[in-house]
Amino acid sequence: MLIYGICYGVSMLFAAGACYSMSGISLLAAAVYLYLRDYLKSGNPLHLRALFSLFWVGGQGFSCLKLSRLQTEWEPMTWACFFAATAGLWLSFAAVEQRIRKAPFSEGEEGDVARLSCYGNGVYLALILLTVAAFAAFLFEAAFLGYVPFFLRGVPHAYSYFHISGVHYFTVSCVLVPSMAVMLYFCDRGDEKGLLWWLHRRILAGPVVGLALMIPVLCVSRFQLVFAVILAVLTFMLVSGRKRLRYLVLAGLLLLPLYVILTIARSHDVAYLNGIFEMKRADTPIFITQPYMYIANNYDNFNCLVRELPRHTLGVRGLFPLWALTGLKFVRPELVAYPIYTTKEELTTVTLFYDSYYDFGIIGVFAFACLLGAAAAWLLEKQSRGRSPVWTFFYAQAALYFMLSFFTTWYSNPTTWFYFAVTAAFAVFIEWIRRIQYKKENEHGIRENEALHEK
Repeated sequence: MLIYGICYGVSMLFAAGACYSMSGISLLAAAVYLYLRDYLKSGNPLHLRALFSLFWVGGQGFSCLKLSRLQTEWEPMTWACFFAATAGLWLSFAAVEQRIRKAPFSEGEEGDVARLSCYGNGVYLALILLTVAAFAAFLFEAAFLGYVPFFLRGVPHAYSYFHISGVHYFTVSCVLVPSMAVMLYFCDRGDEKGLLWWLHRRILAGPVVGLALMIPVLCVSRFQLVFAVILAVLTFMLVSGRKRLRYLVLAGLLLLPLYVILTIARSHDVAYLNGIFEMKRADTPIFITQPYMYIANNYDNFNCLVRELPRHTLGVRGLFPLWALTGLKFVRPELVAYPIYTTKEELTTVTLFYDSYYDFGIIGVFAFACLLGAAAAWLLEKQSRGRSPVWTFFYAQAALYFMLSFFTTWYSNPTTWFYFAVTAAFAVFIEWIRRIQYKKENEHGIRENEALHEK
């Protein structure tokens, strides 16, 4: 944290002197240092604190470059909040990690992760059931609303209106299906039922995954497509033990043409995007402008919040998932009647800590960061010792949320908690199937022993 503090102070000084390139470079260097420190120490490129440092601090570095006219000088409170977020997560992670290491192993906790083959049937059934539920929800929305966003032209925000409250949560749960398919592959690798059984799984599982991936394409949701693919790659890296960053790079290259196609399908041409982003250099290529603004402007949206917020909401904003998932937002609309402060109407993405500041200011940012750090340390330990593939599933989601910490308020987003609920239901379901299977195998073994005894 000392190196980070020095780089942060240097970045602030450069920004005060309008030397934006050096301000950004200082924080980008700090992000790389913090990532490499945890990566090299743990040998894990998907170390949660390392990912947070690289993407959260690195995102600040990109924003400090100030390549768009929409970006302005940050308020002192904005600088303080961004530092508090990093410091809080780092310190709480270190404290919990140290406490976990001192704690003795509980009985049955030591040893290798249990073989995944016993979960194969449960994962396979869950994969099919979730896909059927997601596609049925999509068809219902399409029939009720009377259109499919992919087939509309000249309507840039068609997907924004393509949702039915309650139903859409099931539609977007399709993003979890590819990760389940990855787990199924490794569950079946340890199965002793032979080649034909393995092929039977693949023949049915392949089209099921394809059907799930069709949903974000038909919805022209670039985010859902990227989320589904990257989550599957993270799951693969964790389950297989092949934690090499080249898999993420390869996934990004494969997604690029689909991303461009969906951008065109959303009627977002170059002129439209350049008009929104207001880059200082009008000749900046769109393939630089778009990712830059999707990262950098979120920090400036936070700065807008700091500058314009009249009063804090004392937890009401952060509890939006409760109001949404219980339906209270329809009964008490004032619970969600709080404006979003952004640099431009079209650019509505914000950072991970936007709502925590909205609720309690810098104290909320620091407290929320500490909570995330403690949870990340616990989950890292749980995944490394866990016996169920579900811990890997939770870990992959947490890793993705840290990688996209610059993008939105993940933990005050009801969709995130719906994904967690689906993952928890997945855990219960595969464990239930495993126990049924285990009981049948035991009964079969008892009958065989009785038959041998009679002979």
